[in-house]
Amino acid sequence: MLATLCCLLWGSSYPSIKTGYELLGIARHDVPSKLIFAGYRFLIAGLCLVLLAIALRKPAFQLSGRQLRQLGVLGLAQTGLQYVFFYIGLAYTTGVRASILNATTTFFSVLLAHFIYHNDRLSPRKAAGCLLGFAGVVAVNLGSGPLDIAFTLQGEGFIVIAAFVLSAASIYGKQVSAGMDAMVMTGWQLAIGGAALLAGGYATGGTVGNMTLVPALLLAYLALLSAVAFTLWSLLLKYNPVGTVSVFAFLIPVFGAALSALFLNESILEWKNLAALAMVCAGIWLVTRNPR
Repeated sequence: MLATLCCLLWGSSYPSIKTGYELLGIARHDVPSKLIFAGYRFLIAGLCLVLLAIALRKPAFQLSGRQLRQLGVLGLAQTGLQYVFFYIGLAYTTGVRASILNATTTFFSVLLAHFIYHNDRLSPRKAAGCLLGFAGVVAVNLGSGPLDIAFTLQGEGFIVIAAFVLSAASIYGKQVSAGMDAMVMTGWQLAIGGAALLAGGYATGGTVGNMTLVPALLLAYLALLSAVAFTLWSLLLKYNPVGTVSVFAFLIPVFGAALSALFLNESILEWKNLAALAMVCAGIWLVTRNPR
């Protein structure tokens, strides 16, 4: 249930981000401004979590030199580096292809976990569940015409690299969380990654336009959902096998499509959306059910 809530929150970010771009006048291929928008989102989310950790008397500042280095690596990778690759790649490919390729995060997570953790091996049942989930992601992103097969390093390649960086950083975060409070870890890594995105965006000439009340409230919501979702996800990865948790990420594009239809007036009552939901649920059941 908590994993599904995280995916619902992340799915709601798709229409929220698109609406934010429109309100702030950020052009489609203006990657530096998108990095700034993302940077403010994650920096605010991270600082809010750190303040909450302090209020709850968690060890937000009692960190060793080794832990500080781990937080720096995690923040620059999971929040910083993967979003740089993602937004640049998104500027050079279609949204359909980016959505499908970004779902390879789950494949990378399950495969990496197979080689790293002895209790998280890739079984035929998990493989079938991943294939069903990925088929659902493909179905929900099908357009009216056939998909092209063009592939460029700067476009589709960067999306795949971003997916790999995210999956590898998530597994690294699982190891870091073993010796650190999950809320403290999530707060600092979001803040560090957000600051890096802001620095990169401003250094390359980005702007965020006129920040009036409505886009400010939208930015606050995006920061809140990031703080809640990333904290819960870190806790789930800390106490559960990576493969079991990661497969729920297939729900993100399903929720994203449904909420985009609701708030952006896009069509949702199509066979592909219903088929996608059925395949994703079947994939989750296959991966999470306990064998006899």
